[in-house]
Amino acid sequence: MAASSSKALVLLVFLLCSPQLFCNAYPARHSHQRHPRFTSHNYRDALTKSIMFFEGQRSGKLPSNQRITWRKDSGLSDGSAMNVDLVGGYYDAGDNVKFGFPMAFTTTMLSWSVIEFGGLMKGELQNAREAIRWATDYLLKATVHPDTIYVQVGDAKKDHACWERPEDMDTPRSVFKIDKNTPGTEVAAETAAALAAASLVFRKCDPNYSKILARRAIRVFEFADKYRGAYSVGLKPYDDLLWAAAWLHKATKSRTYLSYIQANGQTLGADESDYTFGWDNKHVGARILLSKAFLIQNVQPLHDYKSHADSYICSLIPGTPFSTAQFTPGGLLFKMNDSNMQYVTSTAFLLVTYAKYLTTSQKIVNCGGHVITPKKLRTFAQKQVDYLLGDNPLKMSFMVGYGSRYPLRIHHRGSSLPSVAAHPSKIQCSSGFSIMDSQSPNPNILTGAVVGGPDQNDRFPDERSDYEQSEPATYINAPLVGALTYLAHSFGQL
Repeated sequence: MAASSSKALVLLVFLLCSPQLFCNAYPARHSHQRHPRFTSHNYRDALTKSIMFFEGQRSGKLPSNQRITWRKDSGLSDGSAMNVDLVGGYYDAGDNVKFGFPMAFTTTMLSWSVIEFGGLMKGELQNAREAIRWATDYLLKATVHPDTIYVQVGDAKKDHACWERPEDMDTPRSVFKIDKNTPGTEVAAETAAALAAASLVFRKCDPNYSKILARRAIRVFEFADKYRGAYSVGLKPYDDLLWAAAWLHKATKSRTYLSYIQANGQTLGADESDYTFGWDNKHVGARILLSKAFLIQNVQPLHDYKSHADSYICSLIPGTPFSTAQFTPGGLLFKMNDSNMQYVTSTAFLLVTYAKYLTTSQKIVNCGGHVITPKKLRTFAQKQVDYLLGDNPLKMSFMVGYGSRYPLRIHHRGSSLPSVAAHPSKIQCSSGFSIMDSQSPNPNILTGAVVGGPDQNDRFPDERSDYEQSEPATYINAPLVGALTYLAHSFGQL
């Protein structure tokens, strides 16, 4: 073993053995408000489970400390179709394809959760970091060649034609890439954002790894910006560039990115009245993130982003003259039928985060004379999270394993089929559909998985075939980690 490898191994062992000594890089600050009120929810338990979920989504060679033990190794030859190592990373939802775009967004949001609230996470901080590193190790592999990103492993059409465990999959592990000739601005920019955000997470506890992530983020952003073109039909790719530039400005503190944001913000949609925030739309997230630079660091050129962020808040909070948000009769924010809960969790995260910025800078939001305080934002966010955890007309939690009643038939191949331990022999491609179509509960509990959620009338059939409502996803959980950390701390549970 080379000397540098030995040093790295010693450092890794030391980090894992003493994470709090080395890594508690984000101490709690005065802007985190504690509420001595009663809550019926155990936010700390929900937080633990929301992070554990990511272990159930792992692809590749699983580590010895794997906590979701019914999962086993899978995808061990991923990348071989293009002679590149793409083993690892996450299956983003209930199938066995690795999609780079939502994986990168998941990474950015997990990182943002740790950056804002990691100092409150106590024992969960190391688990959150490991969840991030599982993704960034993969993203480094996917960006190993300059001006190229390997953005997908697996043939979605053929994968969806099978209902099989990831450990058994025999569908083609096709590799898809973007490069100079076939660009994909939005996925490249999100990958740059993920690497930049994660570099901040590891800055104090693993500075060498942090530098590797930051350097790669810079290179990937240059590629994203230079070679413009849409990766996904129907997506406007340029909000991702603004989002990525915001993260690179935060990670590198280079004026280059501030100048880029000033010069390109308007053309990249900084003031568009698009108030959806998810893996394929970053406008709102970029506004909130950039407002921090103005509110907390007093970066004057970004003063407009406070008003842009306020416009989003005014569109969301009921009772303001500008409110356009829709809610179910039970009070859940409702954006769309397909995986609506991703917008609930991302919104809850943005609200507790913006409330933190406003509190620190002693500011409020004024919606045409209607004053919105940080406390109001936190209360709104808590109500959304509480609905998710069981305060709803069905009196059920939408997080698997949390509470006494939760979804039993989630749209997830590995969870629904017998585990490798229970059924060692292979389950063929089409053999699993008899189980998929059945009413039997999933045999393997995917702890912490948050499903797509109820419809606009608060109904939830709990049917495995209903992927719009019953499928979990990494990008639903990632922002929830931050919101749950804030709530667990504020109610004295952390």
